[in-house]
Amino acid sequence: METLERIQPNRQVMAFILLAFLSQARPKPIRYSMLEEAESGSFVAHLSKDLGLGIGELAARSARVVSDDDKQRLLLDRQTGDLLLKEKLDREELCGPIELCVLHFQVLLETPVQFFGGELLIQDINDHSPVFPTKEMLLKIPENSQPGAIFPLKLAQDLDVGSNGLQKYTISSNSHFHVLTRNHSEGKKYPDLVQDKALDREEQPEFSLTLIALDGGSPPRSGTLTVRILIMDVNDNAPEFVHTPYEVQVLENSPLDSPVLTVLAKDIDAGNFGRVSYGLFQASDEIRQTFSINEVTGEIRLTKKLDFEKIKSYQVEIEATDGGGLSGKGTVVIEVLDVNDNAPELTISSLTSSIPENAPETVVSIFRIRDRDSGDNGKMICSIPDNLPFILKPTFKNFYTLVTESPLDRESRAEYNVTITVTDLGTPRLKTQHNITLLVSDVNDNAPAFTQTSYTLFIQENNSPALHIGSVSATDRDAGANAQVTYSLLPPQDPHLPLASLVSINADNGHLFALRALDFEALQAFEFRVGATDRGSPALSSQALVRVQVLDANDNSPFVLYPLQNGSAPCTELVPRAAEPGYLVSKVVAVDGDSGQNAWLSFQLLKATEPGLFGVWAHNGEVRTARLLSERDAAKHRLLVLVKDNGEPPLSASVTLHVLLVDGFSQPYLPLPEAAADPAQADPLTVYLVIALASVSSLFLFSVLAFIAVRLCRRSRAGWVGGCSVPEGHFPGHLVDVNGTGTLSQSYQYEVCMMGEPGNGEFKFLKPIFPNLLVQDSEKEMKENPNWRNSFVFS
Repeated sequence: METLERIQPNRQVMAFILLAFLSQARPKPIRYSMLEEAESGSFVAHLSKDLGLGIGELAARSARVVSDDDKQRLLLDRQTGDLLLKEKLDREELCGPIELCVLHFQVLLETPVQFFGGELLIQDINDHSPVFPTKEMLLKIPENSQPGAIFPLKLAQDLDVGSNGLQKYTISSNSHFHVLTRNHSEGKKYPDLVQDKALDREEQPEFSLTLIALDGGSPPRSGTLTVRILIMDVNDNAPEFVHTPYEVQVLENSPLDSPVLTVLAKDIDAGNFGRVSYGLFQASDEIRQTFSINEVTGEIRLTKKLDFEKIKSYQVEIEATDGGGLSGKGTVVIEVLDVNDNAPELTISSLTSSIPENAPETVVSIFRIRDRDSGDNGKMICSIPDNLPFILKPTFKNFYTLVTESPLDRESRAEYNVTITVTDLGTPRLKTQHNITLLVSDVNDNAPAFTQTSYTLFIQENNSPALHIGSVSATDRDAGANAQVTYSLLPPQDPHLPLASLVSINADNGHLFALRALDFEALQAFEFRVGATDRGSPALSSQALVRVQVLDANDNSPFVLYPLQNGSAPCTELVPRAAEPGYLVSKVVAVDGDSGQNAWLSFQLLKATEPGLFGVWAHNGEVRTARLLSERDAAKHRLLVLVKDNGEPPLSASVTLHVLLVDGFSQPYLPLPEAAADPAQADPLTVYLVIALASVSSLFLFSVLAFIAVRLCRRSRAGWVGGCSVPEGHFPGHLVDVNGTGTLSQSYQYEVCMMGEPGNGEFKFLKPIFPNLLVQDSEKEMKENPNWRNSFVFS
């Protein structure tokens, strides 16, 4: 017990020196005081006012209170700024015999990080009475003891300190003894029994007295001990220790039951009075639990594990007693040597599990490290891996801040596992590791990217509406809503392109659809731009070019340009009977609105009045004689020619040619062939149309002939002219085929001229005349032939 009491003042001195040093090294801490045993939630101080902070600033900066011993005994109300007790404080439990009981704490503020030191002085109240270790003690006093002799008694312990602690001892009234209260160097008070007069064993062999211990509280508390005093025969030599004090050093990791020291005391008396026994004298519970002494040999052994971090040294009082009851006192000072048996400790005070990418320097965690060892064993090194974009910054005391070194990129790495390693400098070195998992949250910093800068799509004409013609695709390296892409059509650069009625796009997947049937002949290709926009804030977008190529389908039948089938009268070709085989009778001219092989035309003679007389060239539509003509061949011939394209399936058209065999071109008139309709191919509507057209054409032709006859009669010139008429001029440009497939690019015109003078008729046959040159040729002919008025042009 006396050893413990000697240790505590040293602790107080060290604590005072440490506090004085810290007060010089950093700003003076704020100090408060509080009576112990105050109820939980009791008001301590208005912290925000003492720190000079505004209302709500503690909450805005995530203020918290951190104690040095890792036990949260204080509670901070961030809204009011009040510092409260979280639990009832027991000064004796916190500080034991130390009179100055100070609870150190720190106030931690974030954003920015700031620390304030604080101290709470726990004031003692008189809540403990003095207590003796036993209810009774036995004291043996030799009868030859002289007045004034002093006999030590067992001391009482009072857990309170200061004026509330043990103050004095008294003893029950008697005529032989009184009590003297003695102050120890450690501040403890010991009772000594003082003999007032000589003893006589034969007169009174035993005394029973009551020892009373009083503290200084108001009202005072007390404890009692019964002292039995036996008067012994004379033993005039007490044992004496050879050395005092004994000093020894013991490693804190020494095993249990290991020997610490052997003490020796000698008594010069003989017999039983010279036989010495050893024991611990007035030892505290801690010492009795930690050490034991052999009563016979005086060997002190270890009975409990030592812990340098709790108790650094022990002062053990020992006693040697002989058979006569005399005793001698000695002291053993046991110094505990530190070994590196405590790994560093790491305590997280603040932790952020997720931070946004591209953010500047950001605080990830605030933590504190501690090592309970001393010297090099308590020195620490804190580190993190070098290959991570984080740095450690020391802040206050052993507090560190883990911050980002540079902005993070989620697309490069979305998660970090940071291992904080704390290593001491002891032998062997011990270390502690703590893993922090940090997620990088996404920021919309990547625009969608198309898989191609341009897309080419093909679609067959005459498609069905809402046909899926292709897709565009864009990806976004971001995550979540920032990576969700929406597709849209952008306004076309050509303002005349009705894009909204041609195609549409699925905003979710980029599928493109044709809204209506496309016509290759009207629109062969068109292009537009599509946009991809993410759903971030602000939204990012990109564009891609889409070209749609319309593929031709064989949806146009060949169109016959010559001979026309809707004229006022059928066209008749004149062939002299003297024509050689291969003589060019006529040429069927046709075009196809399609393109490519769908527009390749072939010609075939389907039906003829006299088979074998005429033939049609398959590639250019020229109708030629196949053999020599004879007198037996009929004068009128009707040829049915089929014009067919090369599409799949092929489409076709037919045309009818009327051929008239003449002996010579000097005949006075050319009879008109009878246009016999093919009943097999005529439907009622066609018949009506043909009749109507024939009637109109006949009336027109009759009027022309009548006019010509009148003119001829007036000039006394006879003659009758017949022929066929077709419209002059160009055909529509889109019906002209200039692709070199063998069909004519311009219509053929044939001129037939009949002179009015008898015996001098001239017939110009099969002379091609281009429409744009018709006027010039007519003027030239008029100059060459003054009788041109009687000439007619048949085309």
